[in-house]
Amino acid sequence: MSRGIAVALFAVTALVVQAPSAAADVCGRQVVGDILAKYEQMGGETSLLGCPTTDELPTPDGRGRYNHFEGGSIYWTPTTGAHPVWGAVRDKWASMGWEASKLGYPVGDELTNPDGQGKRQQFEGGTVYWHPTLSNGAHPVWGQIGKLWGEWGWEGGNFGYPTSDEIPSPELKGFIQTFSTHRTVLWWSTGFDNGDTNHPVCKEECVGYKAAIGSEWVKATEVARNLVNGNVDISVFPTEEGFESADTSYDRLWNQSFSKVPYPDRWLSDDQGSSLYKQLACHARYSYDLGGGPLSGDTWDLEGWAPDVSWDYAMNPIFFLDHGCNWYER
Repeated sequence: MSRGIAVALFAVTALVVQAPSAAADVCGRQVVGDILAKYEQMGGETSLLGCPTTDELPTPDGRGRYNHFEGGSIYWTPTTGAHPVWGAVRDKWASMGWEASKLGYPVGDELTNPDGQGKRQQFEGGTVYWHPTLSNGAHPVWGQIGKLWGEWGWEGGNFGYPTSDEIPSPELKGFIQTFSTHRTVLWWSTGFDNGDTNHPVCKEECVGYKAAIGSEWVKATEVARNLVNGNVDISVFPTEEGFESADTSYDRLWNQSFSKVPYPDRWLSDDQGSSLYKQLACHARYSYDLGGGPLSGDTWDLEGWAPDVSWDYAMNPIFFLDHGCNWYER
C-alpha cells in the first residue's frame, strides 16, 4: 500500500472516530442522531412529545430505531427518516403491531387535512386517517379500496372519512370498508368465481361501492368494476313499490338509483350510459309478477359493456322475450 493511500485511509478513519452521531441526555434518557434532530426541530421537551420515556432502542426487525416519549414516539429508518407518531394514529398503529404490521414504518409526519380538523399520516403500507367526529376513531386505508377512495376525492369526496378498518367479506372473498357518508367500498379478490350473482363481471378482481338508498322505489344500489378489463355493472335493488310503479317515470327511477352513490361516469362512455338507462327502464317495464316472481328479476342488473340499442329493441315485448333486459348476452 502506498504512503498516500495509507494517509488517506487514516484521515477517513479519524473523521469517523471524531464525528460520532449527535447524542443528548434528555430528562435522564439518551436521544441520538436523526431522532434527536427531529425532536429538537419540534421543540424538544416543550413540544407535544415532552420528555423521552426510553433511551433510543433498535426495532425488533433490525431496520430502524425509536424513542418513546410522554406524548408519543419517534421512529426512524435509513430510508424513511425520523417521524413522530402520536394520538389516535399512534394508538391504531400500535394496536395493529407497530412497524411489524401491514402499515410498516411512518414515511411522513402527521398532517392536517384540508377541512382543518381531520388528520392523516402516511406509512409504507397505507395511510391512517382520523377525524374528531366523522371517522369513529383512526383507520388505515390502502390497496384497491384506498385507490378507489382516492379516485373519488379522498376524505373530501363522495365517500368521506373511513369509519372502519377493512373488514373481511367471505361472500366477496375480499374486503369491505365503511365511510362517513354511509357508503361502503368493496374489493373482490382476483382469480375466484366468487358466486356473486349480482355481479357477473366480478369473476376476476373487482372494486366497487354500494349504499342504502331508502327511496320510494330503490332500496340500495351497488356498483362494481372489473380491474382486468374495465367492465362495469350496476345492481339496483327495488322496493315493492318500485316493482309496482317505477315504470311511471324512468328519469325519476334513474335519479333515485344514484341519489346516494356516485354515478360512475368516469368509467363509462355516453353510449354505455345510454345503454344502462335503457336496461333500467326495461327492468322497470317488465317487473310485473305472473306468479313466479318479477319477469325482469328480483335485482335489476345493468351491464356497462352492453351495446346501446334502440328504444324499440329495449322495450318491445316481442324483443323482451329474446333479451330479458340482458341484451349483452345476445
